[in-house]
Amino acid sequence: MIRRNASPVISSLLLRPIAEFRPEWRSCARNAPKQRPEGPHTSVASYNIHKCVGTDRRFDPERTAAVIREIGADVLALQEADKRFGERAGLLDLEDIGRETGLVPVPLSRRRKSHGWHGNVLLFRDGTIRDVREVTLPGVEPRGALMVDLDLTDGRLRVVAAHLGLLRRSRSKQVDMLLAEALADSDTPTLLMGDLNERRDGTKSSLKALHEAFGPAHPPLPTFPSRFPIWPLDRVIANQRELVAHVEVHDTPLARVASDHLPIKAAVKLAGEPTGESASDALSVAA
Repeated sequence: MIRRNASPVISSLLLRPIAEFRPEWRSCARNAPKQRPEGPHTSVASYNIHKCVGTDRRFDPERTAAVIREIGADVLALQEADKRFGERAGLLDLEDIGRETGLVPVPLSRRRKSHGWHGNVLLFRDGTIRDVREVTLPGVEPRGALMVDLDLTDGRLRVVAAHLGLLRRSRSKQVDMLLAEALADSDTPTLLMGDLNERRDGTKSSLKALHEAFGPAHPPLPTFPSRFPIWPLDRVIANQRELVAHVEVHDTPLARVASDHLPIKAAVKLAGEPTGESASDALSVAA
């Protein structure tokens, strides 16, 4: 997430070349087709919940939970799900979200009151956990990523849920580490999703190292700021071309006010044997 007050945002818009804003991204976000692909698929999404503080500056975890229900994903990566300082306590009622959506958090070796790893939480349903790795990312700011191997109803999937840094040099180092970690088994269908904090595309992007391993990707869609999205900070990227069938921004009136980011959502087609197990089964296996 890029934190700015209203006036610096306006100033930055005025100072940057208008071509850099990529107005077609805004058009894609508003007008992207909403139909789901035919046949079985797994719905995945990423959402920076901004510590449950909306664009109206209200702290409202119940509103954030309502957006999570709207998204309706089978696998959901959250960023900024913990307080930033002190005990870094979690901000959501995950048990209530589980009762209403069936989504449960991947268990972590976290602090007692935290939800996630550096604020990253991965929720899922209908599957089992093969492996969980908590990755500390290099850079000036404390940042992390989760790497989780799941056996879902439609097949096996590795999810790398990340929140990259604000500094370009840090993001480049973080991308290099994630590539080394995530592609240790290149045959595994792998998604990298989260707030990657990169507004640039092409050779100037700190994500350019991803293009060879996680590309070609779907066109980036703007998710920030949520009331008037300009920058494609949130991404869902796959290491196999056929893995992601459809990507869209979850753009609703509630999502526009609940956080400064809009959620991004994708349909994933897995080619594997169904596991037929529930998320509650997975927790018992992982415990």
